[in-house]
Amino acid sequence: VLRSLGIPTRVITNFNSAHDTNINLSIDKYIDNSGKTLDLSEDSVWNFHVWNESWFIRRDLGSFYDGWQVLDATPQEKSKGIYQCGPASTRAIKEGHVNLDYDSSFVFAAVNADYVTWIHYSKKRIERIYSDTKKIGKFISTKAVGTNSRVDVTANYKYPEVKEISFKISYSQYKNSLMDDRKILVTAV
Repeated sequence: VLRSLGIPTRVITNFNSAHDTNINLSIDKYIDNSGKTLDLSEDSVWNFHVWNESWFIRRDLGSFYDGWQVLDATPQEKSKGIYQCGPASTRAIKEGHVNLDYDSSFVFAAVNADYVTWIHYSKKRIERIYSDTKKIGKFISTKAVGTNSRVDVTANYKYPEVKEISFKISYSQYKNSLMDDRKILVTAV
C-alpha cells in the first residue's frame, strides 16, 4: 500500500528475533536446579521475523530520526491499547533511544536484547548464570533492488558486536613485554 502511494518501502527479515513481552530489553529464560526449563516468562526467540521499513520524514520526533521506519503489520503485543507496531525509527533503535513512542523499545529488543538464563531457587531467590549479548538480531536483511540478492542492513539497527580476540604469545615474549614495561616505568620516573 505504501509503495502505491509513492513511499519507499522494503521488507526486512531479522534472524534470531526476540519477542520481549515485558519490555525489559532482555529475553529471560528460567531453569530449576536440575536445568529443567521453567515456564515463568512469555519471552521468546523466533527463528526469524519479518516487518516492513518505509522512508519517512519525522517532524514529530525531529530530523535526527528521519529515514527508514519500522512498521510491523503482524504485531504480537498491544501498544497503547491496540495491536500496532511503529513507525519506529531505525536510527532511534540503533542509538538505543528506547524511550520514544512508536514501539522503539520493542523493536530494539527484537534486534538487540540480551538472552539471559536464570536459576530459579525460590520465589524470593533467583540467580543470573549466563548472559548472551550476541545471540539476538542476526543477518538483518532485505532484498537488493533489481536482483534476488540479500542486502545486510544489520548496521542500520545496531553497532557491530564486540569480538573477543585471544592472544597467544610465548613465555619469552611475555617476559620481554614486562621488561619493556619496566623501561617505560624507569623512563617515566
